[in-house]
Amino acid sequence: MTSNSWLQIALYFGVLLVLSVPLGAYMARVYRGERVVLERLMRPLERGIYRLAGTGPDDEMTWSRYAGALLIFSALSFVAVYLLQRVQGVLPFNPAHRGAVSPQLAFNTAVSFATNTNWQSYSGETTLSYLSQALGLGVQNFVSAAAGMAVLVAFVRGFTRAQTRSLGNFWVDLTRGTLYILLPLSTVLALLLVSQGVVQTWHGAPVAQLVESMRTSDTSTATTQTLAVGPAAGQVAIKQLGTNGGGFFNVNSAHPFENPTPLSNFLEAVSILIISAGLCHTFGRMVGDKRQGWAVLAAMTVILVPLVIFTTSVEQRGTPQLAAAGADQAATALQAGGNMEGKETRFGIANSAIWAGATTAASNGSVNSMHDSFTPLGGLVPLWLIQLGEIVYGGVGSGLYGMLVFAVIAVFVAGLMVGRTPEYLGKKIEAHEMKMAALVILVPAAAVLVMTAIAVSFPAGRASIANPGAHGFSEILYAFSSASNNNGSAFGGLNGNVPFYDVLLGISMWLGRYWVAVPVLALAGSLAKKKLVPVSAGTLPTHTPLFVGLLIGTVLLVGALTFLPALALGPIVEHLRMVGAR
Repeated sequence: MTSNSWLQIALYFGVLLVLSVPLGAYMARVYRGERVVLERLMRPLERGIYRLAGTGPDDEMTWSRYAGALLIFSALSFVAVYLLQRVQGVLPFNPAHRGAVSPQLAFNTAVSFATNTNWQSYSGETTLSYLSQALGLGVQNFVSAAAGMAVLVAFVRGFTRAQTRSLGNFWVDLTRGTLYILLPLSTVLALLLVSQGVVQTWHGAPVAQLVESMRTSDTSTATTQTLAVGPAAGQVAIKQLGTNGGGFFNVNSAHPFENPTPLSNFLEAVSILIISAGLCHTFGRMVGDKRQGWAVLAAMTVILVPLVIFTTSVEQRGTPQLAAAGADQAATALQAGGNMEGKETRFGIANSAIWAGATTAASNGSVNSMHDSFTPLGGLVPLWLIQLGEIVYGGVGSGLYGMLVFAVIAVFVAGLMVGRTPEYLGKKIEAHEMKMAALVILVPAAAVLVMTAIAVSFPAGRASIANPGAHGFSEILYAFSSASNNNGSAFGGLNGNVPFYDVLLGISMWLGRYWVAVPVLALAGSLAKKKLVPVSAGTLPTHTPLFVGLLIGTVLLVGALTFLPALALGPIVEHLRMVGAR
């Protein structure tokens, strides 16, 4: 690795961790209903939404009612986005005259954005109208992220409340998360991105005159180029902050109209993890012990940083095949060196590896390079980060409640080792809690492995593979890992826009979102009914380096035992074949 790579990694995580502290404190005030700086501006709109919904902060919900509201809202969101795509051809703000999206692709896309996955089996600039992008996908980028944050807040209340059945109000948490957190942050980021050259327009695509004419594939001569534009900056801002990841353009954040400069790249990369990191501090403040938030954030950081360094190192090293072909893989002042296939020269190795780690540690899925073109071990890291369950920072809300479930498992294991009833944050962890925790861990993992097995077993699944052998298997494994854990990125090389994958991936996204969120809420409801247990000499401290190590070990052990056999069939064997070919 170069000194420049070390500097960029240190700068990225340094800025991320520093900014997470004040943001976390602000979000805690928002969810506790305390006065914040935007209160005077947003309060009338907030009250109007409550009146429209027929609810308010005093209308407390049980866990089952909270889960029902989440499911109803998500179902309505799915229907709205599906219908908008099907009739976009007769709606306004469609200067390119895009026609109706096919039923199976509209289904896949509607599920994708309602579940905060943002898997894309289509090319945005050639498939969707401006209205579908902004009103359909853009709105879902806000509310699906806010829904995940709402579930987290309800889960945290399960620890802070005692002998009650109420967990707050879903509609209130959804509204406050959108108005006071996501909307102002995305507005500021969108303005910064526009200043860097990210496009934001409702006008049709401009036509540019080519400096030199060129031959096209049908042997005709092209003298002009149509430039795809649109209201991109606003959607790019919330896609990063809300860990959505859906690209306005087909090549996502590698496109110069989405990500034109080194500064825009840094801002977008930090935005991917900033809310998820900040929510750790929100959690610590809401449970009344800031050390608890720092402990969870430390576990996440200790997992992610070495993996980013490892990815940077193996990509910088390059491949034997490139060396044999005579490619210069040395890093110099004029080139990044290493394996630059599939990477933007303006970003290089380090920025590509940082983004790949951040986007798959979160449930973001946006990319500024092609993971499919990484070395086998370089591609293994983002794949495995997804398979850990999107909990290393993770999606906004969903990542932290997933990590807290692992914390529950960790204290349960510790309790078994010392022979006493495990406790976490003053709540006893018993059989029901462990059953719900097991569902959270096992359902996405089962969806990944079962769906991958189905895809490789049927001709329709194998027909979409562009690369045979181990790499083709990795492409399928990555696709279902991404869908089942609500990431949305793709390895590439797999044609997902066919009925077989549109339907199967759509089902995986439903399972990964709601078969996790509902057990989490059930777990929260069970905890809220329990008494708070006073701290005693036998209580396991959950803010110490010892517990951080136990939590990290639990995450890595579960991830390794679950997915190592599948990884051995894909990137691991591909790496062995690559080095054996020298």
